[in-house]
Amino acid sequence: MSDSTLFESTFTITDVNSEKYDRVSRLSGTSTGDDSNSTTLTLDINHDLFPVTAGEPLTVMLAESLSLDGKKDEGKGWRDLDRPGAETTLADMWEYVCYGRVYKFEDGGDGGMIKVYASFGGLLLYLQGPAQKLARVRMDNIYLLCKK
Repeated sequence: MSDSTLFESTFTITDVNSEKYDRVSRLSGTSTGDDSNSTTLTLDINHDLFPVTAGEPLTVMLAESLSLDGKKDEGKGWRDLDRPGAETTLADMWEYVCYGRVYKFEDGGDGGMIKVYASFGGLLLYLQGPAQKLARVRMDNIYLLCKK
């Protein structure tokens, strides 16, 4: 993980609901690995751009910056990097990238479970998991990066 990585985990997608909107699917999943440290995910995605089916593994990362060395983006957009000679970023290594904001953060108080709510232009993310996995995520602007 780079210095800008706040969270990264692989989830097994358990449900894909595409009934409410034309181009948006709501994914539900559970992190793979040890059940005692499992993290649950609910994520809205544009399924025209990034189709996902139930049973597929999905790796999800939350990052403060797309810079490989962890530096802040300094106001330049990630699409500025399409120019010749532009530097490589995290976005080049992932299939689906969104920019948004964590708008709600609930700490269980006992150091146990944490809940994180974020919005990426109206596409919502909800994560619930152990404090040791989600403690770095705070109310701030973040990037969501996904790949299969």
